[in-house]
Amino acid sequence: MRRAAVAVAAGAMAVSLAACGSAEEADGGSSDSSSSAAAKGDDIKVGLLLPENKTARYEKFDRPLIEKKIKELTNNKAEIQYNNARQDANLQAQQVDTMITNKVDVLILDAVDAKAIKNSVQKAVDAGIEVVAYDRLAEGPISAYTSFDNVEVGKTQGEALLAELGDKAGDGEIVMMNGSVTDPNAAMFKEGAHSVLDGKVKVGKEYDTKEWSPDNANANMEAAISAIGKDNIVGVYSANDGMAGGIITALKAAGIDVPVTGQDAELAAVQRIVAGEQFMSVYKPYAPEADAAAEMAVALAKGEDLTAIAKDKVSSDSATDVPSVLVPVTSLTQENINDTVIKDGVYTAAEICTDKYKAACDAAGIGG
Repeated sequence: MRRAAVAVAAGAMAVSLAACGSAEEADGGSSDSSSSAAAKGDDIKVGLLLPENKTARYEKFDRPLIEKKIKELTNNKAEIQYNNARQDANLQAQQVDTMITNKVDVLILDAVDAKAIKNSVQKAVDAGIEVVAYDRLAEGPISAYTSFDNVEVGKTQGEALLAELGDKAGDGEIVMMNGSVTDPNAAMFKEGAHSVLDGKVKVGKEYDTKEWSPDNANANMEAAISAIGKDNIVGVYSANDGMAGGIITALKAAGIDVPVTGQDAELAAVQRIVAGEQFMSVYKPYAPEADAAAEMAVALAKGEDLTAIAKDKVSSDSATDVPSVLVPVTSLTQENINDTVIKDGVYTAAEICTDKYKAACDAAGIGG
């Protein structure tokens, strides 16, 4: 079976959407707030709001990486205030209010619900707080954005699945397990995947999975197996690793062994890839994304220009030409685990190759 690591260059994202935000909002605020921020130097206050803690990445990687970079950029003088919304959009809106009350200078925001957070973003900006949208393109007058080229993520997943299916692509149907409709990234992953899969394989069942929940993905997969029939499923497109875990549990229970995609290179997913239970994941190097968010946030808090940091421009329904950093991604399979997550220090071979997976690691040459 053909397994290829596909490195994807992240280009500028073109989103043809109506823009309501003013040019001043897209440029990152007024000159008055900039001159005020510039007087602060390294003594700044940064708010960091992440969306949930079911996906391992946010607490294990994003938060510590962002906090570390902010401290480095401010000679350890910055104060960082942190909160996690635990997948609750209303709670996150309250957390924004708290950040406003605490008078942070800048806010790094990964939205639970990109549209629902719009009013909160506006309130923050009205209070003189610039907002960096992190990982998800939040609505409202954001000043900066960093993420991965999410359409390319979906294409990478779709291309890997087609390559693995090969001639079997026409022998049955696939199931598509997309992410939550409240996450704009999910729509982009879906768009990218469909651009590759449509016309090449039949989609028997497709789901938008509430809250990206592995339990919901498991239930959806069980329903798909009942509807399509276990002998007619040739593969599963899963938009992320958490859902892939729930999907694989359902497949195993039904005695089905087919390639399943994923995203985020979570440790459990890497181990499933080693064991041959999950075909691939998308490795998104969190350090460049976290560093970009920290760099843009510190620059905005100090009233500095983002030109040297943000080379891309992205638009949403409510802001145009937002200065952005888009980070490349890689298709992660057994063949390149050594050269990606181990080489980059995301995991050690010992973390991956526990007793349960040692034989599979040895067979795949992982850690050797």
